[in-house]
Amino acid sequence: MKHTEDPEEQRDLMEVDEESEELSEVEEESEELSEVEEESEELSEVKEESEELSEVKEESEEPSEVEEEHHVNTEGKPLSRSKTKKTFIKKRAKKSFTCTQCGKSFTKKRILEQHMRIHTGEKPFMCDQCEKRFSCKSNLKSHMMIHTGEKPFSCDQCGKTFLWSSELKKHLTVHTKEKPHSCSVCGKSFSWLTTLHRHEKTHTGVREYMCFECEKTFITAIELKQHERIHTGEKPYKCSHCDKRFSHSSTLKTHERIHTGEKPYTCDQCGKCFAEKKQLDVHMRIHTGEKPFMCDQCEKRFSCKSYLKKHMRIHTGEKPFMCDQCEKRFSCKSNLKKHMRIHTGEKPFSCDQCGKIFLRSSVLKTHLTVHTKPHSCSVCGKSFSLLQHLHTHQKTHTGVREYMCFECEKTFTTANFLKRHQRIHTGEKPYKCSHCDKRFSDSSSLKRHERIHTGEKPYKCSHCDKRFSQSANLRTHDRIHTGEKPHHLSLRSRDY
Repeated sequence: MKHTEDPEEQRDLMEVDEESEELSEVEEESEELSEVEEESEELSEVKEESEELSEVKEESEEPSEVEEEHHVNTEGKPLSRSKTKKTFIKKRAKKSFTCTQCGKSFTKKRILEQHMRIHTGEKPFMCDQCEKRFSCKSNLKSHMMIHTGEKPFSCDQCGKTFLWSSELKKHLTVHTKEKPHSCSVCGKSFSWLTTLHRHEKTHTGVREYMCFECEKTFITAIELKQHERIHTGEKPYKCSHCDKRFSHSSTLKTHERIHTGEKPYTCDQCGKCFAEKKQLDVHMRIHTGEKPFMCDQCEKRFSCKSYLKKHMRIHTGEKPFMCDQCEKRFSCKSNLKKHMRIHTGEKPFSCDQCGKIFLRSSVLKTHLTVHTKPHSCSVCGKSFSLLQHLHTHQKTHTGVREYMCFECEKTFTTANFLKRHQRIHTGEKPYKCSHCDKRFSDSSSLKRHERIHTGEKPYKCSHCDKRFSQSANLRTHDRIHTGEKPHHLSLRSRDY
């Protein structure tokens, strides 16, 4: 099922749980009032009947009047008992109970007492799950369905279930696409009259509901009610799968999809499904190419506001995420998470060719090219597994060393080499051994050192199976087999 609702109507659907609770109170009150009307009608009938019977009794005590009536009868037949009763019935005015606060009248005292709770604020019925209180027992009964998970009303179009009939009635407009209510200002159409009324306030600027804690104003009472939970800390909605609680029913609904795996929002371009509509909206920008969020520093554009927020840290230098082991800071939480693997030793990515394991998937991807070495130098023919290594190598032919240390003016071919070198001047040693307290200025030195503790010897001689902890030691050892003597000086070359 595709979801093409208007954003304002989608927000209404997400708030249905909140609104429907209030609507249910109205429904319950109207149902009770209708029941009371029926009961009062029955009671009045009983009263009228008893009055009739008493009148009939009086009639039986005055036979002369009845007899006279009988003699007047032209047909010579006496009037029947029922006919006689109807003749003497006198309707009495129904008694009413009036509210002293607002003047509203009720046919039953019990309903008046219930109505008075609107003015007094009395809520004698309390939920034993979340301690929320209600003025009417029937409303508490409806509320309990939130905790029990009972949803007795189901849509015959898509099978979706709801707590209240009013909620189902609203949902059905999703299938009919009927939008009978139009804005007189801009012509926008809505499925529900309440949505139209709310929309119209965007034109008038009316925000009649104000929070007394922070004086923030809202268009609707339900928005104010939701906001007030920020101050009270109230979280009436509890997950039926775990103990997590939420202040909004829509947030609970979204959370529960983690447990159920439900992904009701489907992309009509590629069929990918999402748990939240906003996720689908962001995803759709991949297909449309829309990038509505722009950096005011460099004018780079982004499809998502969170991506822009992360990007801005490049300009501000903000690094809010800090490692509690070495106090190194990061601009992104995911980068801190990756960094923590240095301290924990976790290496979740392994090469299926040689079994070597890595901290990050990107490093594994880079490593896989070791087995192929697709990049060759056009000058000397040397091959490299990484394109960046080829570019670095080519600088040895051109002599370009564009990165310079401002402390000692030494130059380097890459920014990474300069960064490592600068640690000589700063004394920075960010890499700490997980087995002892020794620290190192670069990760490769730490890696070599830790092999002392682990006994790891990854470099194996192809001639005698002897193993080494460092590649340099393997190369030195190989010369025993090859006979190579790179540092040998002949006698002829010596100058006596």
